[in-house]
Order: sequence, then structure tokens, then C-alpha cells
Amino acid sequence: MSVAEPCDTASDSITIRRPDDWHLHLRDGAILKAVLPYTAAQFARAVIMPNLAPPVTTAAAAAAYRDRILAARPPGSDFQPLMTCYLTDATAADDIEKGRAEGIWIAAKLYPAGATTNAHHGVTDIAGLAPVLERMEKIGMPLLVHGEATDPAVDVFDRESVFLERSLLPLLARHPGLKVVVEHITTAEAADLVRAHAPRVAATITPHHLMINRTALFQGGLRPHLYCLPVAKRERHRLALRKAATSGDGCFFIGTDSAPHVRGAKESACGCAGVFVGATALQSYAQVFDEEGALDRFEAFASLNGARFYGLPPNGGTVVLERRAGKPGAAVAIGDEEVVIFRGDETLPWSIGGGRS
Repeated sequence: MSVAEPCDTASDSITIRRPDDWHLHLRDGAILKAVLPYTAAQFARAVIMPNLAPPVTTAAAAAAYRDRILAARPPGSDFQPLMTCYLTDATAADDIEKGRAEGIWIAAKLYPAGATTNAHHGVTDIAGLAPVLERMEKIGMPLLVHGEATDPAVDVFDRESVFLERSLLPLLARHPGLKVVVEHITTAEAADLVRAHAPRVAATITPHHLMINRTALFQGGLRPHLYCLPVAKRERHRLALRKAATSGDGCFFIGTDSAPHVRGAKESACGCAGVFVGATALQSYAQVFDEEGALDRFEAFASLNGARFYGLPPNGGTVVLERRAGKPGAAVAIGDEEVVIFRGDETLPWSIGGGRS
């Protein structure tokens, strides 16, 4: 049952059940310790991406990574990481089932080889994963998909739509009982496909893809801290994503894809893909829902739809978002380096209130 207060576009605040982030990169070491408090202040749980170096391909590695995340929580935090398996061509179905039975895996992540950061160990032949996917189908374990084609002949702005047609639709046909999350969708075509195959198919939507289009990458010069994969698309796609996120449809939910890189790795000759939104995620989502006149649907997107898809109970407690201007700060210090915060140097119209319970 929803705990959100009745609200409209004139509301000064909104109270929602504690939300979850269903797609999160925390990295490891010093970066993990620096960025985790921002997520823990906003979200009760998060699905943790496994594309470390080396990637998290075994249950033992995932359990150890989970322990490092728990140890990095701020004092008093009850944040819970939900771990995923990095699929490779060599992944064994028995290992997947064993990790699931032991309560280590919540899902498995499919990176087409070379698609994004630390994806070079990913899958080269999706059809060859059939034994693993059949086992996941049998045990009810969701598959999380980075939905981009990796053929270098495919234009970077078309890689999502090409992947949907050439790879995802055939996969769904071969495995009709498999639960699939299409991660960080960026196109109208992806939103349409998810709706057409719901409820067994769902999608996460990031705050940055709701707020920027591809033009933003070049406004005032090249903007490396807005570069992510999948890359932002045309304005019509951004508008379609906003419509999907605020629709109330249960197949769409939060996945921030918060992906920190230090400034030097972003502002380089071959800059890394990823946007650090961990400090401004809920404020940005709330702004979008406010602008779309859909604050009454925000709790479902933030706190209910994802839990329902994963078969988990909604969180207890609440978070208050207030229509109060705030400036988060431009960056997070990581030793002698720093990670730039998405919109951190802007004055945001929504802030996280002090009324969390």
C-alpha cells in the first residue's frame, strides 16, 4: 500500500516510501567509500553492477564485494546491496543456480562484449548462453541487459534500437519465461518494446536521460561529464522517456546508473563513459515528475514498481522531498582527485528533507 501523501503540482513536499535504486555502480576501494554515503542517504537497497576490474563472475567474489560495501556504509546506515553476476561466455548454469540458492545473486547482468566500461569480458554470443538463460528462466532469476549493439559499423546513436531488433527480441522469443530488465533505456522504441512485453520485461530509466538530450553533450563545448553509455539521444526520445517514467506503468522504475569516474578519467583523450548522479538522483527525479504534473505517481516509480518486479517487499519508512532550492556541491573528493556530481553546481528546485523515518 502506498504511503505517499496526496499531492499536486503546488505541493511544497511529498512523502514517499523509502525508494530503491535498481541499477548502481559503486566501484571499489576509495571511490566506493566516497560515493556510497550519497546512495545510502537516498535509497534503502540497490542492485550493484558487477563490472569491476576484474569483473564479479563468481558467488565468492560477489559475497566478498558485498562485505566491502557493507563495511563502507556510514554509521547507522541500514542500506542493503543486492548483488549481480557478470555473465561471460564461460558462465555455468549450475554456478548461477548455486549462487541464487545461497542468496548471493539477485540477478545476472549481460554486457555485450565491449559495450561499456569494463565490458570486454562480456558475452560475445548471446545464443550461446542458452543453457544459462534456460536455468535462469526455470529458477525465476532476472536477466539485466545492457542493450547496445557492439558492431562498430552501427552508428552510436542507433546501437540501442539495433540491439532491440537483432538481439533482444529473438532472446525473448527463445526464452518466453525469462524475466528481463532492459537497463537505462534511452529511446522511444525501447519504451514501446518494454510496454509490449510487460510484465515479464521491465526497464530502468536514469535521471540524466530524463533531463538531457544529445545536444547537451556539446553545449558550450564538449561536456565529458555528461557522456555515458548508452549515450543520450534526440529530444523526441527524451520526451518519450519522461512520458514512460511518469505514466504510472508498473514496468518502469528507478535505475540511476550512477557511475563515478575521477575527473582525470573523464577529461582525457579517451574519456570514460559514466555520470555520477548518486548525490542528486531523487532531487532530479522529483523535478521531472513535478514538471510533468505527475508527483502523485512518483512513489510507484521510485519505491514500488521495482520491488514488485523483483518479488521483494516494499521498504518500510519514508523519505520526504521538499520544494526547496538547494545546491549539492560540484564534486566529491577522492584523495587528490575528485568525482564531478551531475548538476552539482546548479541550484536544484527540490531537496531531500529531514523527515526521513
